[in-house]
Amino acid sequence: MRVHKLSFAALAVAAGLSLTACQSGDGGTAQGGPSSAPAPASSAPSGGPGPGSPGQAGGTDSAGKSPAPQGATTGTGSGSGSGGSGASGKCRTDDLTITAMDSTTDGDREGTVAVTLKNRGGRDCTLSAYAGVDLKTNAGSLSAKRTGQQAGTTVLKPGKAVSFGVTYPLNTSGGSGVRVTGLVVTPPDETKPVTLAWPGGATLPVTEGGGSPVEVGPIGSAGQGG
Repeated sequence: MRVHKLSFAALAVAAGLSLTACQSGDGGTAQGGPSSAPAPASSAPSGGPGPGSPGQAGGTDSAGKSPAPQGATTGTGSGSGSGGSGASGKCRTDDLTITAMDSTTDGDREGTVAVTLKNRGGRDCTLSAYAGVDLKTNAGSLSAKRTGQQAGTTVLKPGKAVSFGVTYPLNTSGGSGVRVTGLVVTPPDETKPVTLAWPGGATLPVTEGGGSPVEVGPIGSAGQGG
């Protein structure tokens, strides 16, 4: 019986030593037990861009607007183009170089003067209908009447020209007739005239009755008047 008692006493001492070794000396948890929960992730470092700050993809700036993608540029503009265009304005007298030449050929029953209008400006301009034509004579001014031909619209580009015809009766009477001293041309829809030297026959026959024997064709009708 003494032997058994000693054995039980030794077992008790060994068990106590084992229990003490499994415990921490400071009252902590036992070794091998579950560790405490990990600390939450810290926020972005001070001064660095956090989620939603400008410059970070997918975020918004302080005004609530999404920033441009990396590498893109943004800008604002207030101009609006004209293109060109718009409709051309009418040809002013000061935009034109106006000349006149005799276009009568042998066998013609009437004399013809071709009046040419050349655009010397820097923009397109339009001419339509009829120009005003007056002949200066020793008997006074003589206004040409329109032939009545259909008149279209011509767009005259810079440096380009268009002509119209002025027809008049040839003086074959053998008399002195009416002496022509000048040609006055007023472009369509204009009030400023240009006075040129008369390049046609020196005189017109004397006619009886009313009406002008001189006719003017529409713009583009050079050689077709009468």
